[in-house]
Amino acid sequence: MAISNFIPSVWSGRILAALDKSLVYGSDMVINRDYEGEISNVGDSVRINSIGDVTISDYSRDTDINSPQALADAQQVLVIDQAKYFNFAVDDVDQLQQNPKVMEEAIRRSAYGLRNTIDQFIAALYSGAAAVTGLGDDTTALVPSTNTDGTTMYDYLVNMGIALDEANVPSDGRFAILPPWLKGRMLKDARFVGYGTPENRNSLLNGLLGEAAGFNIMISNNVPNTSGAKYKVIAGHPMAWTFVQQILKTEAFRPERRFSDAVKGLSVYGAKVIRPEALVVGTFSKT
Repeated sequence: MAISNFIPSVWSGRILAALDKSLVYGSDMVINRDYEGEISNVGDSVRINSIGDVTISDYSRDTDINSPQALADAQQVLVIDQAKYFNFAVDDVDQLQQNPKVMEEAIRRSAYGLRNTIDQFIAALYSGAAAVTGLGDDTTALVPSTNTDGTTMYDYLVNMGIALDEANVPSDGRFAILPPWLKGRMLKDARFVGYGTPENRNSLLNGLLGEAAGFNIMISNNVPNTSGAKYKVIAGHPMAWTFVQQILKTEAFRPERRFSDAVKGLSVYGAKVIRPEALVVGTFSKT
């Protein structure tokens, strides 16, 4: 049974939609896609320009002003250096017996696999965040308590927020991504569960748990950690980093030596921390 009316652009769109709904680190609430345009292939790059500060000077009447300031510019390069593919086949016999449709489920699983791979790739960029003291490190991780002694996860989130305030990072749209075990400790803190509207106390889409200490709190099993011991909690603003991704190809074909339908797809992407001061990282341990 050949796949009828196969349209690559439609299938590609469905996979991207699944990614957008399921990603945590790759969601719009966490990372921006401001520079996502036409990507032709792996190895392409996006050049991001920035302008330095403009000097503000005192003005005196009847006095010449200074010569125009030569603005300093800088350029960062976001390289599209990641390429991942899927390639699966469904036997004709399986298609005849499918309920629900095997091909539909295979496409869904392909989207999940890409989502998980991209999530982990973006999470690993935490090393590009600004260095902030008092938030633990690989040598001495912080152990959040459940007592009101200034060492709860809520308290550490407040400290993260202060670091962002001092860096002039906008307060609207900030996020913090916690592993599930820290979610449990947050839910034992009355300052979190008692805050705001009932919606804040419900588990929402895209891993969003609620709001605390000025952050949208999100939960992910992809929080970077060292053998499940020291977890890197990333907090900041989407302006801190940028992500570019595109499904380049999706093709259906009949393998030459099999009675089956097959689908293969190629995705390219890249990400970069472009404003380190808008991203902070805390290192936390269960015990």
